[in-house]
Amino acid sequence: MHTFEADADKDSGPHMIAADSPTAPQPPLEIIPLGGVGEFGMNMMIISCGETAILVDAGVSFPEPELLGVDLIIPDFRPLEAFTISALVLTHGHEDHIGAVAHVLPHVKGPVYGTAFTLALVEKRLDEADQETRARLVRVKPRERITVGSFSIEFLRVTHSMPDCVALAIRTPRGIVVHTGDFKIDQTPLDGEHVDFHGFAELGTEGVLVLLADSTNIERRGFSGSELEVVDGFEEIFTGATGKIAVAIFASSIYRMQILVDLAARFDRRVAFVGRGAVDNAEIAQRLGYLRIPAGVQMRDSDVRSLPAKEVVCICTGSQGEPQAALSRIAIDDHRHVRLEPEDVVVFSAREIPGNEKAIGRVMNHVTRRGADVVHEGIKHVHVSGHGSEEELKLMLSLIRPRFFVPIHGEYRQLSRHARVAGRVSAATRVVLAENGDLIRFDDDGGRVAGRVPAGRILIDGTRSGEVGDEVLRDRRHLAGDGLVVPVVVIGRQSGTLEETPDVITRGFVLDARTEALLKEIPSLLASALDSASAEERTDPGLIKERIRVELQRFFRKRSGLRPLVLPVIMEI
Repeated sequence: MHTFEADADKDSGPHMIAADSPTAPQPPLEIIPLGGVGEFGMNMMIISCGETAILVDAGVSFPEPELLGVDLIIPDFRPLEAFTISALVLTHGHEDHIGAVAHVLPHVKGPVYGTAFTLALVEKRLDEADQETRARLVRVKPRERITVGSFSIEFLRVTHSMPDCVALAIRTPRGIVVHTGDFKIDQTPLDGEHVDFHGFAELGTEGVLVLLADSTNIERRGFSGSELEVVDGFEEIFTGATGKIAVAIFASSIYRMQILVDLAARFDRRVAFVGRGAVDNAEIAQRLGYLRIPAGVQMRDSDVRSLPAKEVVCICTGSQGEPQAALSRIAIDDHRHVRLEPEDVVVFSAREIPGNEKAIGRVMNHVTRRGADVVHEGIKHVHVSGHGSEEELKLMLSLIRPRFFVPIHGEYRQLSRHARVAGRVSAATRVVLAENGDLIRFDDDGGRVAGRVPAGRILIDGTRSGEVGDEVLRDRRHLAGDGLVVPVVVIGRQSGTLEETPDVITRGFVLDARTEALLKEIPSLLASALDSASAEERTDPGLIKERIRVELQRFFRKRSGLRPLVLPVIMEI
């Protein structure tokens, strides 16, 4: 067995209690989150005990606006090299849980386990893979058990915003680990498949060493609500609309698709799926029986213009304002088959992912310029979350009654709040608060954060395009004056220290003896600026980028009177 040594052992204080001495010596259990703990998205976790190690989920996150040209962000795989990963186990099919499967497969020696719908979505992303790779995908069902080395893994049904989602009960030599995946407790699920309360209660009776539970909605009081709660809001829209109805959803929201299809059939409308993601996922869901469309209700997007607008429903991608998504193109009259008219209604039936507010607002403005009406969650109840709120998370803690609890899936404030809630649910449960890269160890001395491993991000480049706004025009005027200076600074993600001598790239910046001398001073200036920054500032890319920009602009203004556009590039390794 490989065991990471602590870089600097953390005093876990009240988070550690003594474990009961087992009847026979057992190897320690190690849990290492590589993504999704202390952030949203990019979920990936190593669970290791003895000679057996598995990976739970392999997700991506999406880039912030300043990461120009970056398409996806995936976890750093370096920690995987210290283990023999016997299997990849997937909880469900959202991108933040399966988007990195193709990238991580070379590090996994054994099968990829997942439910039918999850693996169908994975397979779609492996179109270019050889048959041997596809043969590694192994379907499982709820309540089924598999054996991986010394682990026995049971899959338990949970409800979420898409079909075929499961939690994991992992029996290890050290004890049972329960990983909830993403979940909420929907008492009236659209497909009739309820949360496996009995299975979770049985685990609680058997005794669970550690619970790893979704913290996404811990800040919301009460219950998240059933998917069926949106039906009334959509019925009002279908009743009042005299033109087309276009609904923007996440392409994986199969339950929302079913509700819209059923309403279209009731109101004598036909449905077109618009956007590659919506078309592909609807086809997969129909093939597997998760989406049922009555005969004569579905049509192709190319047929939309041939029908009266009052008979059409378009289910579109683009709920987050993505520039190339279907709704964004429809909103600016750039779609081949779908055009908006003044009597149409456009519904945004998805939550706003933080950071996308401006892009979504731009699309809404374009829609209203076409004369169409915009409906969103703030106007009608057209969306419910797929993640459990506080009372649902309390219920899971009460059913499991774990000896240790590790909050996962959320930023640090959500993890911390979930920890406090767990303390109120059961004083006997000890909380271990961790973040990406923390090595959580359970052994004869109890449970604690015992050290850290390298945990970072890998940026996947892709082609992006966008509109030229006021900010772009202002920057171009700035460039026309004194040019561009790009300081490239490489910083350790965990330590915040400077890893390499900064490089300086210029474009349109007049080079002569005086300015070249200034450029030679920049690396030492940047090193000094980083040294004088606090550790918290150095590990926050947004803060340190702004500090570098201000320092260099002041430097050029004082020393030369020039005002080049300074565009810092912070690379974290």
